[in-house]
Amino acid sequence: MSSTLPQTATSHATQAALEARFSVLVAAALTRRSQVLPHDLSERLRFAREQAASRARLANAKTAGGTALAGVSAGGSGVLAGFQPWWQRVASVLPLLMLVAGMLMAERWSVREHILAAAEIDAQLLSDALPPSAYSDPGFGEYLRNPPAP
Repeated sequence: MSSTLPQTATSHATQAALEARFSVLVAAALTRRSQVLPHDLSERLRFAREQAASRARLANAKTAGGTALAGVSAGGSGVLAGFQPWWQRVASVLPLLMLVAGMLMAERWSVREHILAAAEIDAQLLSDALPPSAYSDPGFGEYLRNPPAP
């Protein structure tokens, strides 16, 4: 298995070298042939190259982790890529706010249920025939385990 890893890395390096050599040959051939083209055709090609280069720079900037702040559209006009209307920014934060609000409401509901349960236990203890101090008496547990005979 370890013998396939170096071969794979070598084949990728070889492929990259072949692609680089091919691109150099194509660029050289295009450069030689571009000098015999009519002026209007060479201007259109120059404009197409500039657009392709700006698109490539924009794509590289996006894949590098950030978004470009400015770029050139297909029509040649400048655009701002980082602009968002206020309602889109609010809409992007809204799910987080809803989550936090839901968690706070669940916590308050849980605390309220605990308080109501404790209040119900207190009400039953205070309304019972036995005084509350009887529950803390060590003999009371023994009394509950062995009730007196009727």
